[in-house]
Amino acid sequence: MTEAATTAPRYPQPDLNSLPEDIKAKILEVQEKAGFIPNVFLGLARRPAEWRAFFAYHDALMLPETAGRESGLTKGDREMIVTTTSAANHCLYCVVAHGAILRIYEKKPLVADQVAVNHRKADISPRQKAMLDFAMKVCQHSDEIEDADFEALHAHGFTDEDAWDIAAITAFFGLSNRMASFSGMQPNEEFYLMGRLPKGK
Repeated sequence: MTEAATTAPRYPQPDLNSLPEDIKAKILEVQEKAGFIPNVFLGLARRPAEWRAFFAYHDALMLPETAGRESGLTKGDREMIVTTTSAANHCLYCVVAHGAILRIYEKKPLVADQVAVNHRKADISPRQKAMLDFAMKVCQHSDEIEDADFEALHAHGFTDEDAWDIAAITAFFGLSNRMASFSGMQPNEEFYLMGRLPKGK
């Protein structure tokens, strides 16, 4: 057993069958797609109203098409923002979980580790580096954002709406990072290996 499997969260996960039907149905849908239940889904379900609000905002940002909106950010871009800023916030759960999804979307086994440590030296495009520079400033010094920061994004084809997406994802996961960290939420073991080796043909 690894440490991730033996370290208990501070708040025990509720029993799936004790949850309201809408939440239970959504969690079962995620389980069917992923093959397991990511711990965040059960970890936050102890407060159903907060769970619903959290995942509604999550989906509006990370799956904008479900909210009838288009985004200039790719799925990989969004996960890259989460992985990079979660590392700055020292959130083990979000770095491991979203790093796994990032590797899959970008089809790059090394990218999550690279951006988590130093995005400026990662094997990513200049456009993505500019995106992460902006995200990191929002993460660490949002009070210092100025016109020049937007201009740096514009130079790579980002719009002001894209800047909003970058900032909103960074801010939302700042909340997620803190909830996961204070509550002792541990990444599922499955996340650690996802996307690290090419799938067999």
